[in-house]
Amino acid sequence: MSATRYRRFLKLCEEWPRDEFKKGRDLGTVLRQKVAVAFREGENTQISDPEKCDQMYQSLARINGNVYRQRFPRVRDTCFTGVTVEECKVLLSGSLQQMDDEKKGLWKTLTERFSKSPEDGPEKAP
Repeated sequence: MSATRYRRFLKLCEEWPRDEFKKGRDLGTVLRQKVAVAFREGENTQISDPEKCDQMYQSLARINGNVYRQRFPRVRDTCFTGVTVEECKVLLSGSLQQMDDEKKGLWKTLTERFSKSPEDGPEKAP
């Protein structure tokens, strides 16, 4: 019986989409890791609580099948802040943090410039 559960979870992992923008934070990646840990021995894994395992599979399958999105459709694809889905994806992707690192603020630039010791020599203007 655990072999069929294992195969169902593998099929669910194959169907679950990956979000390339959220490397290391993607729900699909976490799901694959959890399944790999839970079924270390593959089809021969002994499951201590089969009912809980089946319930977890059913819940994940409903999420993956968009059951709740279809049951409770949204009027608009925005939230209370008015941010669209595309803007949310950009904010959550981590690329915004990279842009912040690349574009230092004025205060940070000034503190770095004036905190240099005189031994560093004069800095050339850009």
